[in-house]
Amino acid sequence: MKQGKRVGIVGAGNVGATVAYSLAMLGSCHEIILRDNKIDVARGKALDMSQAASAVRSHTVVRVAESMEDLVNCDVVVVTAGSPRLPGMSRDDLLMINANITKEVIQGIAKYSPDAIIIMVSNPLDAMTYVALKESGFDRSRVIGMAGILDSSRMAAFIQEKLGYGGGQIRASVMGGHGDDMVPLPRYSTVAGVPLTDVLSDTEIAEIVTRTRHGGAEIVGYLKTGSAYYAPAKSTAIMVEAILKDTKQIHPCAVYLDGEYGYKDIVSGVPVMLGANGAEKIIEMTLNDSEKAMFKNSCASVQDLINTLKKNNFFEEK
Repeated sequence: MKQGKRVGIVGAGNVGATVAYSLAMLGSCHEIILRDNKIDVARGKALDMSQAASAVRSHTVVRVAESMEDLVNCDVVVVTAGSPRLPGMSRDDLLMINANITKEVIQGIAKYSPDAIIIMVSNPLDAMTYVALKESGFDRSRVIGMAGILDSSRMAAFIQEKLGYGGGQIRASVMGGHGDDMVPLPRYSTVAGVPLTDVLSDTEIAEIVTRTRHGGAEIVGYLKTGSAYYAPAKSTAIMVEAILKDTKQIHPCAVYLDGEYGYKDIVSGVPVMLGANGAEKIIEMTLNDSEKAMFKNSCASVQDLINTLKKNNFFEEK
């Protein structure tokens, strides 16, 4: 008999482990189950985190799934498994490798945690969310990609750096696919409610938009042997919390569109209301012509990836 909330995390690398650590510190669930091919590494991290949870008097227990069969009856499953993006490697290069990894993982989740809400973190994010939706057969509200919170937080950090003030009061808004064609929305970004255009020049805003688009690559360039994980993990934990606590908060997330914004059969980042049933409502923002053009371009980039998968007969008839 399951007690309390259970969160599964597939992939105990930097992102997955940091998601687990963040949730364990918050005490947001009764149990966290780590699944990784390197079982001993996962065991070590789980033990370390359980001890950290004890230090802060959190009731969360972190344990290891030796196989996907141990990932049972989860309320939420976070998928970070996949090959990392290395310097010089585009998100597209990862496509076939990570699509096959995702397919195998999702089949296991659908079998052993059929009522779970899946949060995808693996790159290329929007295409992997599409793969997860198709492979799981779940309702689209239960397969959500993490990107918008991360991209928005990067934009907010760059705004704060540029301004030199306003920390904690900056609300940045980013839509579209998680990649170089994402759609930062300065018009919907504010500092303590003051429009961004009132505190920064057009040139400064353009610099922030460009830097936001390449935010991940900038960190990869510095790290040399890996990619960002603190901000991606915290962004993921925020989504998990919103679902477990049924907060109905609105966050930008990658979801399957079925007519919203004029698009069908594609995954893209849009504002959604997160609650116990996943992405419970898609919010349609009013976009101007320039923003619509950027969103169209972003969706076209994701469509290219989906088309590549289809050309390789990835979605074979079940």
